[in-house]
Amino acid sequence: MKVTGKTLIDLGFREGRWFKDALMHINENDLKGELLKNYLMQYKMPPIQELHEETMAFSINIKAENELEAQNIDSVVSTMEKLMRTPTVVDGAIMPDACPAGPSGTIPVGGVVVTKNAIHPGMHSADICCSVMLTDFGQADPKEVLDAAHASTHFGPGGRSREHQFRFPDELLTAFKSNFFLNNDRILGMARTHLGTQGDGNHFLFVGKSKKTGNTMMITHHGSRGPGALLYKKGMQIAEQFRKDISPETLKQNAWIPYDTEEGEKYWEALQIMRTWAKKNHTCIHDAVSEKVGKLPEDRYWNEHNFVFKKGDLFYHAKGATPLDEAFMPDITGPRLIPLNMSEPVLIVTGKTTANNLGFAPHGAGRNMSRTQHKKTKTEFTNEEVFALETEGLDVRFYSNEIDVSELPSAYKSAGNVRAQMEEFGLGEVIDEVMPYGCIMAGDFQKNAPWRVKRRNRHKRS
Repeated sequence: MKVTGKTLIDLGFREGRWFKDALMHINENDLKGELLKNYLMQYKMPPIQELHEETMAFSINIKAENELEAQNIDSVVSTMEKLMRTPTVVDGAIMPDACPAGPSGTIPVGGVVVTKNAIHPGMHSADICCSVMLTDFGQADPKEVLDAAHASTHFGPGGRSREHQFRFPDELLTAFKSNFFLNNDRILGMARTHLGTQGDGNHFLFVGKSKKTGNTMMITHHGSRGPGALLYKKGMQIAEQFRKDISPETLKQNAWIPYDTEEGEKYWEALQIMRTWAKKNHTCIHDAVSEKVGKLPEDRYWNEHNFVFKKGDLFYHAKGATPLDEAFMPDITGPRLIPLNMSEPVLIVTGKTTANNLGFAPHGAGRNMSRTQHKKTKTEFTNEEVFALETEGLDVRFYSNEIDVSELPSAYKSAGNVRAQMEEFGLGEVIDEVMPYGCIMAGDFQKNAPWRVKRRNRHKRS
């Protein structure tokens, strides 16, 4: 008797792309009884995982100081409530800098989500291992450091030209090539050209002085750039394949890769390699500045705030949350860093894990409104007027030479409120502050993007 797709479904198998090849093999070899059963074991799928009937509890480490913040918190809580029904989720928390970051059910910025035996690429997002590094330059002149940094760093889209590239370490190249998520020409090409670059958006290079020692300190903020974005894209594709088979009711943005699979183990390995690349990305810039100012670092430390951390069979997904728990930082070399905005100090903190913080602190000041909404609140002033008012006394530079109003201090939540809530909810202890001297950001590089310049020139000729 010929085995059909209905036969396999009656045996408890879910229909899939494998049916065609399996049926051909079964019928060509006339598999029956135990032989058929043993052959089909390779296609045995785990049972469908349903959404939690009720939202799993999560800690709310944030409170509203005004009506705008109340609206923001309502949106954050609403999206977390939807997310916390995902089958793998066991715990969660939101920080004082929380703000929505996509369709309802998407992990917010300032969110922590704990899952069991599952890595959710959508919960660490495309900016894998977005992180901050500090170098203490002792009594160096802050202007000299900022000038050297401006000559060393690289903001904006794309990577460095060949003559300005940093050397891609051989051991890191070997690691990339050993992992099937990372071993392709496009990722390897970006890993080379993007090394020592900082991208755009809220990424920055900040120079200031320690409130405690008076030493000049430099902080950089960026993630894994192009290679990280490509790894995220591959991770989401694999997670989606699993979602269709094991939890079709789960939102696409919350799809996961089971850790106890080959794909899960290799993706976790790829994340660690990308973490190493991101840290090296910071180091290249810091070392170049050190060489230019002719001064060796007196101290240096680093931490990510956009990553997945593992403890036993639990995975802590931090979308913009600073790890306090030492278990999350195997290469810990110092305290943690929490930047607020360009006119406020960068906080240097330590802290302990509690039931409500889950081992995390906020990663910054966060936003109460989108970039576009914020720009609309400034339309009565020119960009130059807003810039002059909000950066008075500071050496603030935009790499593209075009002001990005959406990155000025007023675009962010009150730094004072974030700090007060950190203390209220036990989210880290401030042990020092880097008082601002100046900073560099990408700026509005799109204003003079090649296609825009070409269009403007065409209009001038017509």
